[in-house]
Amino acid sequence: MKKKLVSLLLVLTMSSALLVGCGTAKTSKSEEKSEAEKVIEQAEKLTLQELYKKAIEESNGKTMYGIGNSSRGATAATGFIEELKKIDSSYNGTIEWSQPKNNSIFTLLNADITSSSHTYSMTLIQDGNQIQSKMLDTKNVLNFIPKEWKDATGVNEEENGHPLTLQTLNKVFMFNHLGDKTYTNCWDFVYEGSSPLFMGVDSEPVGKNFLYMLTNDKYATSLKKAFDALDSTKQAYFQTTIDKVEKDGESLGLTGENTKYALAWIKLWCEKYNEQTDDGPICNSLVTSSAAGESGLLVYSKLRSVEESESVSVNNVTIAAYQDDYVGIGGFAYKHYLQLVKTAPLPWTACAFIAYMVTTEDGFYAWGKDMGGYSANPNINQDHSKDGFVEGVDTFPAKNDRGYAWWVSEEGALVVEDPKYCSEVSFNMSDWIDVILGNKAKAE
Repeated sequence: MKKKLVSLLLVLTMSSALLVGCGTAKTSKSEEKSEAEKVIEQAEKLTLQELYKKAIEESNGKTMYGIGNSSRGATAATGFIEELKKIDSSYNGTIEWSQPKNNSIFTLLNADITSSSHTYSMTLIQDGNQIQSKMLDTKNVLNFIPKEWKDATGVNEEENGHPLTLQTLNKVFMFNHLGDKTYTNCWDFVYEGSSPLFMGVDSEPVGKNFLYMLTNDKYATSLKKAFDALDSTKQAYFQTTIDKVEKDGESLGLTGENTKYALAWIKLWCEKYNEQTDDGPICNSLVTSSAAGESGLLVYSKLRSVEESESVSVNNVTIAAYQDDYVGIGGFAYKHYLQLVKTAPLPWTACAFIAYMVTTEDGFYAWGKDMGGYSANPNINQDHSKDGFVEGVDTFPAKNDRGYAWWVSEEGALVVEDPKYCSEVSFNMSDWIDVILGNKAKAE
C-alpha cells in the first residue's frame, strides 16, 4: 500500500513539474504580441526605402485609414503615396484621413480597437495627459521609432521618442503694445486689470496640461524667479494669493519648494482669462488698433494669416518673450504624437508613413511650412527667422521665429508638455482647477 502511495505521489509530482514547465515554455495568450507589435520590432531595423517596399507589398490596391488632430495629415498622405509610386508606378493604394471634432478622437479610437472589425492603422494625436492614461498605459496605441529618425543628428530620443513626436507647437504670450500698458514679466498677465484672451481649458485640454506642467519643479522655480524680479507693489498684490494656496500643495500631493508660486499663478490665470472659442479670433482681435493694451496666449503661427490694413497689423503686437527685458515663462509648448493603433489592419504602411513624416522634408512640409511648428528631427525644419521680411526689409519683426532651440531655452522659457507628468498630477489638479473656474462662472 505504501509503495502504491509513493508511486502515486511521484506521478503527481512529475505531472505538476511538466505542467509548470509547459507553462513557462509557452507565452500565455494574453501576453502574445499583436501583429502590429511584431511588425514594429522588424520595422525599427529597416531604412525608409525598405519600409516603402514593405508598404507597397502590404497595401497595393487597399486603403489605409488614419485619424488625427491635424487635417494636414491628408496633405502628407498625398506626398507619401507619390513616393510609393516612384518605386512602383503600378501601386494604387490610398490613404483616407479624418480629423474628428470636439476632442472625440480618443472615443473613436477606443471604439475601433474594441470592435470586431478594425479600421484605423495609425494616428496623429495631441493632449499628452489623455494619450498617456487612455492610450499608452492601456497599450491601445504602440510606439514606433524609425531607424533613420533615431540615427539622425540632433534628435533627442529621450525627449521626443516616447511617445514619438511629429512636432512641437508653441502658444506664446503676446500683447497689443498701442497705449501705455506693458508686459515685461509673466506675472503681468495675471496682475490687477489684466484679462488675457485664451481658449478655455475645457474646450482645448492642452491648455489644462500647460497649467498642470507649471507645478513641475522646473517651471514653479521659474515662476518664483520671475516673482522675485517684480517691484514691491506687485509682489504685495500677488503675495495674498500665494499665502492662500500654500497649504493646497500638500493636499494636491505636490511637495516642491516653489509649488505655491505655481498654484498662485494658475489660480489667478483661471480667474482672469477671457475665454475664447479659438486662437484665430484671439489673433484677429489683438492685432486691431482698438485692442490697445490687450494680451493673449495663443498659437504663434496665427500671425501668418493676418491681413494688413489701416486698422489691422501684425506690428500692433509684441511677442512678450522677444523683449530684451522680459522675465519668466514665454508661453507653452504642446506636441503632436504619431502612433500605431494596436489593431492596425495595415501596420507596415503605417510605419512607412510615420517614417516619411519624421525623416523627410517633404513629409514634414505640411506642418513645417509655417512658423511656430518644430519637427523633433531638426534636420527637416525650415528656417522661419525672416518670415517678417518683405523684399529684404524687416517689416514685421513679430513674425521672425527664433526657432525651437531658442524657445525652449531660458530665453524663450516655454513650458513643455510631458505626458507622464500631466497624467500623474491631473487627477487632483483637474478638480482643483475646475473649482476655481466654477466659482468664476458663479461670480459672473
